Parts: sequence; C-alpha cells; structure tokens
Amino acid sequence: MADEPNLMTKHMGGPSLMMGGGSMRCELDALGGKATGSVIRLAGTAFGLTIAAEEVVEARVPPTRKVWATIGMPQLVVIQAYRMGFAITPFGAGNLLLVWIDYALPEPGLARWLARAFGGMFARWCVNNMVREIQHRQAGRP
Repeated sequence: MADEPNLMTKHMGGPSLMMGGGSMRCELDALGGKATGSVIRLAGTAFGLTIAAEEVVEARVPPTRKVWATIGMPQLVVIQAYRMGFAITPFGAGNLLLVWIDYALPEPGLARWLARAFGGMFARWCVNNMVREIQHRQAGRP
C-alpha cells in the first residue's frame, strides 16, 4: 500500500490550507511509479502559484522499502529538491512503518525565509498524511 504513488500524494489532491487552496495531480509513467527508474510527475497550484516536480524511484524492495527523489529543478513554494521514502519492518505482532523526507531550502530571499518558517511544518504535514492514508487503507477505509 505504501508503494502506491497516488495514495502517497492523496493529501495534495484537493484544496487545502497547507496547499494555499491549491492542489496537485500525480501522473505516472508506464511503470506506474513501481520500479527503480520510474518517473512520477506532480503538477498543480499552491498559493496561486504554479508548482511542479518530477521524481524518480531510486530504490524499491517490495513491499518493505522504497526511495524516490526529485530530478531537475522542482518548482515548489516552501521546499525545493527532496528525497523521501518508506521502510516497513516487523514489530511485535505487526509492522512498523517509517516515512521520511529530506529536503533542500530554496535559494536566499523571500522563498528561503518562507521555507525556514514553514518548510518543516509542510514536510511533517506530508509525512503525517502519508502515514494516515496507509493506516486508513490497512483498516479498509477509503
């Protein structure tokens, strides 16, 4: 379930406060974002600005691990290039899910100031929503 790009980006698919009223759509290549080298494209708006990012799957060990990162120059608001992923490990009678993101700040100026103020909050929002979506799916909720 954590390997589904559309599930992992669902929190950005509709207007939200964290997206400044905007949203993003996820476009997958022929590999569906489920193979090393697969490309995932994100595009939309945030705070009235056009945003876009292209990601490539760097590593994938189904169903326990996946890492993907931006390629090129992402057009984002409070973070820039990023690398993120998940790992699932056995834990007691269940599993432990770790979702993480490492990101760069924009170049100096207003965008960097905004990133310092809101980048961490946005990254936590993304990670928390990804975990929540996986939990909902595991529980059989849409």
